[in-house]
Amino acid sequence: MTTEQLLEKWKTLDPEQQQQVLAFIEVIHPTPKPTQSSSRLGQQLRKIRQEIIESGPPLLTPEEIEQEKAERRGGYLNPS
Repeated sequence: MTTEQLLEKWKTLDPEQQQQVLAFIEVIHPTPKPTQSSSRLGQQLRKIRQEIIESGPPLLTPEEIEQEKAERRGGYLNPS
């Protein structure tokens, strides 16, 4: 479905239905909350993270992070 088709369907909805659609979209694709850090270190870390994301390699999943930590600890997995 194209953007134009979506827009045409959107225009046929009454305001209550439009609000329901917006609420559904917010559930499946939440708006990121702005981070509040006034420290220079926090700003630098966010900038580095964004550069890593834009460079292409995927970020580790929580499970992959735990596996990486276990490997660095000589195979010890933290029971959680």
